[in-house]
Amino acid sequence: MGTTACGNSNQATQGNSGGTHQSTTQEVNLKKLRAGYLNVMDDAQMMLAHEAGLYKKHGLDVEMQMFNSGTDLIKAIVGGQLDAGVLGFTNALTWLDKGADIKIVGGAQMGFHSMLVRKDSGIKSLSDLKGKSVASQQQGSTADIVLNGVVWKKAGITKKDVQMQYVSPSVAIQSLQAGKVDAAFVFEPYDSIARLTSPVEQIYEIGKEWPFPCMVVITSGKMTKENRDVVYKMLDAQKEAIEMLRQKPGESAKLIQKHFIKEDTLQTSTGGTVSATKVIEESIKSQQFEWAITPQQIDRMQEISRMMVEQGILKQDIDVKKALDLSWQEQIKK
Repeated sequence: MGTTACGNSNQATQGNSGGTHQSTTQEVNLKKLRAGYLNVMDDAQMMLAHEAGLYKKHGLDVEMQMFNSGTDLIKAIVGGQLDAGVLGFTNALTWLDKGADIKIVGGAQMGFHSMLVRKDSGIKSLSDLKGKSVASQQQGSTADIVLNGVVWKKAGITKKDVQMQYVSPSVAIQSLQAGKVDAAFVFEPYDSIARLTSPVEQIYEIGKEWPFPCMVVITSGKMTKENRDVVYKMLDAQKEAIEMLRQKPGESAKLIQKHFIKEDTLQTSTGGTVSATKVIEESIKSQQFEWAITPQQIDRMQEISRMMVEQGILKQDIDVKKALDLSWQEQIKK
């Protein structure tokens, strides 16, 4: 499960994923779509739309391609090997800064990143982390951007006041459990897995205090011009999946569990077990999946753009509104 949410990874693979469906005569008129996703809870709506048959319901024959890297996913969109995908908003900004012809056409998930510590650590607040070691995603990832631009500012410290270890989320959790680091800044399902299987607790979660659009739906400008109906069908299916995640997290968990945990149960530190489906259900419940992009979210996107400039990731502040194509959303509201 070592992959990245809302950010980048140096290790990238891709391939077909999801359920298998046999062709029928009723599927002849389905429109084809090559869709990319990351194997993280942030992309649950895309996995669920596939597993629950919602893409086919809305007239699409979707070829699912899994990526371990948002960078490689968006490269595939820019290069024409992929039609659309759900990935981190900061990835979009990075490629817009390079002049890529991409469009953000819908919302997916609001940012969830939690700070976990061991229950016996004595650490109760972010400010207690001064002088401590913290494991998080690599520099330049969304986790790193908001950690420096939001979290440490709230704590009244800087990254120079902590000992950072940049590792995958799974390694961050393992290091925390083994006492090799004092805290881990992670996303789902790693937060739920850690809290349900070991004596760790959450002292902060950015989505509760500083909600921001982490994952968005991205396609190429060419797709919005030449295959707008296909883009709309994809968004219709993912909207229905998001509503299912909100209303039926248990049922949704059963359909997508295999993407995250292969075993039926997980061992706990006390010698007991916890259902893998329960872990994924709790992970779904902790998330805020959102298909719409609001004016407040656009303002937050612009704020993140300025953070990326301050941190030397972008050459200049990007006008986020120029990257948005919210025509589907506007049509839905009408």
